[in-house]
Amino acid sequence: MPRKKSNSGTGSEFRKGGEIRASPQSLDFCICVLLLLAILAVYGQVRSHDFVNYDDPRYVTQNPQVRGGLTWHGLVWAFTSAHDSNWIPLTWLSHMLDCQLFGLESGAHHFTNVALHMLSALLLFGLLRRMTGARWRSAFVALAFALHPLHVESVAWVAERKDVLSAAFFFLTLWAYVDYTARPSRGRYLLVALIFCCGLMAKPMVVTLPFIALLLDFWPLRRKAAAGLILEKLSLFALVAGASVLTYLVQEHAGAVSSIDQVPLVARLQNALVSYVAYLGNFVWPARLAVFYPYSIPPVWEWMTAGFALAAVTVLVLRVRGRYPYAAVGWLWYLGTLVPVIGLVQAGSQSRADRYTYIPMVGISIVLAWGAAEAVGRWRWGRRALAAAMVAVCSAWAVVAWFNVEHWRNSISLFRHAIDVTTDNYVAYNNLAVALRQAGEFDEAVSSFESVVRIRPQDAQARDNLGEALMAVGRVDEAIPHLEEAIRLQPGFAKARIDLASALIRSGRAAQAEAQYRAALQLRPASVEAHYGLGGVLAQQGRLQEALPHLREALPQLVEAVGSNPGDPDLRYNLGTLLGIMGRADEAIVQFAEAVRLQPGNPEAHFNLGTALAARNRLEEARDEFAAAVRLRPDYVNAHINLGRILAALGHADEAAREFSEAERLKPASLR
Repeated sequence: MPRKKSNSGTGSEFRKGGEIRASPQSLDFCICVLLLLAILAVYGQVRSHDFVNYDDPRYVTQNPQVRGGLTWHGLVWAFTSAHDSNWIPLTWLSHMLDCQLFGLESGAHHFTNVALHMLSALLLFGLLRRMTGARWRSAFVALAFALHPLHVESVAWVAERKDVLSAAFFFLTLWAYVDYTARPSRGRYLLVALIFCCGLMAKPMVVTLPFIALLLDFWPLRRKAAAGLILEKLSLFALVAGASVLTYLVQEHAGAVSSIDQVPLVARLQNALVSYVAYLGNFVWPARLAVFYPYSIPPVWEWMTAGFALAAVTVLVLRVRGRYPYAAVGWLWYLGTLVPVIGLVQAGSQSRADRYTYIPMVGISIVLAWGAAEAVGRWRWGRRALAAAMVAVCSAWAVVAWFNVEHWRNSISLFRHAIDVTTDNYVAYNNLAVALRQAGEFDEAVSSFESVVRIRPQDAQARDNLGEALMAVGRVDEAIPHLEEAIRLQPGFAKARIDLASALIRSGRAAQAEAQYRAALQLRPASVEAHYGLGGVLAQQGRLQEALPHLREALPQLVEAVGSNPGDPDLRYNLGTLLGIMGRADEAIVQFAEAVRLQPGNPEAHFNLGTALAARNRLEEARDEFAAAVRLRPDYVNAHINLGRILAALGHADEAAREFSEAERLKPASLR
């Protein structure tokens, strides 16, 4: 006979006598195992993924506090630091623990995210199952959370540890809250507040939790006396107020909160309306997802249509809240939990981000699961048809998610994909260029930096990056105008002055280079790069007494920097250069050799290693390094000249003559 309709919209699962032989506990256990296996099938590949160059360096790979593991100093830093514009001490401690246990093995860091995602999926299933008694609907919501492609960014990105960690505390807090509502006591309430505090210290986005608790009071907990329920949560709202003020002050102090002049309030409101609808569209059809969506002002018709649609749905679910309480709760869950990150207070330069949907989409999944069950409840074959549809949907999500996780295997694949699916994505072009340069693909890196300048011609940082890249491929004369433009756009840009000085040295304009280094030191008196650059240019002019103080100032700082980040080839290269200028050739060889090992596609590193080896009369090794520099950059005039000199010293006159001829062809009079 047909299932009797439940007034609450929860009810027990549909059964016929004798059809289900397994015990409820066995079925729940099987669902939990299915959740874990499904997550492993989609995310297991992250064990072979690298860190990416977007936020991961600030959070882990180039963060000396985190890399040092769990220490007393690190513990103090975690609770007192506003690093990266956030106060997230528990997230920092989790990264430190990973470094303590696994060092910088990227796969292990990734898998910690996966493990936390597993925990949250299990907690979500258990929480809904416990509150509603609806096994299969709860299972669908948990599977949607576990497998939806929108959640790949939160799980597959090491820097988003704060997402998966805060979500685990979010669901743990709700679990403790349900315990408290069943058997109220001061101790259980304090436990709720304690776990909630942990969530806030992982990521402040969980500030909406007291609001979600109120929604659950309405359905499925069916608690009465609304005024009393609000008073009951005053302590939680006080924690929310404190966390919100602290977060805003930290981000404002760090410059992460955009000013009104940069993003007007009206534009932020328009973008928020469109983003609410865009996230829903991505939930239904999760295609063309990217790590970064450039900010743009939506056309009038778009934000007005979005606003009307959101208002209409909100009015509808509120009007039917008595008959379909799950619809109101799920929809308000979605709207409410997105408020902190919908862009009303603009933090960062993105228009929206997939990671922001990690908790909010639970609300939409609840509406879908309970609504679909309600819709087919009176149809004879409805239950089977619905089960087949849910399996098909979850399977499709899993396949799409698997491919999206694959894009996160390294920086190059991640940002190439972002460029493919978005328009004028300057962040993707910039980070792709950085990754390509790191991999020795200098020409392609230049092309990507040129795209950034095309999109943002008034961006001083973009001009500086392009200038650096052009220098790396020997196009110094083209680099100088971009570096000069960077300084014109931002006169206080010390790094651009240092880069311009380096370009001027290579173009034979030592006096102008000296002026730029001195200007950089006025802006940043402790700059290692400016001190050793100025020391180098003074030493080349024979002004050793003036050069030595700058070289001595730079040396200990560079040694310390290399010690805290031994895997950075640029630091190794800079330290080698400084040691070479100071005449400490043997130490320079060690640093240049490590720079070459870390970045074998860098012709400058090979050239300088060859120079240091030649200074110690290790001619055959020097020959090999100069040959590598020429092979990587055939127009490298000085490398051809030095290779010719080494070949002549080794008695290979014909080969030496060919190198000298090539240098003369590339740059007439270069041998004079």
